[in-house]
Amino acid sequence: MRTTTPRRLRRGGARAIEDFRLLPVLPRAEGENLALGQVEVTMTKLAQWLWGLALLGSTWAALTMGALGLELPSAYREVLWPLPAYLLVSAGCYALGTVGYRVATFHDCEDAARELQSQILEARADLARRGMRF
Repeated sequence: MRTTTPRRLRRGGARAIEDFRLLPVLPRAEGENLALGQVEVTMTKLAQWLWGLALLGSTWAALTMGALGLELPSAYREVLWPLPAYLLVSAGCYALGTVGYRVATFHDCEDAARELQSQILEARADLARRGMRF
């Protein structure tokens, strides 16, 4: 069994010498190592967006409610209060622009369209042989 030293112990120092220990490592399929007891966590895109929104929302709330004890000038406070609405409108404009751009630059698959049309004609001919009228 291979072992590895935790990153904080590689730096050295008196505490590293006192706490020195080796952790067993389990081999992974990709060739990387994961220390025993650690769990690999993959964040989904939704989780990333939710964490970002929570961070921005809590920062906005702390600044607007005065939780940090900062005395912001009135001009900053006037801009800070409607900031979430501005960000929401900006995100909507960005989304509409992105969809519009993707629709405008969508590539036509002419070969696939011809193949699909020929399959439709074959299906109609087959159904006509079986007695269906169009």
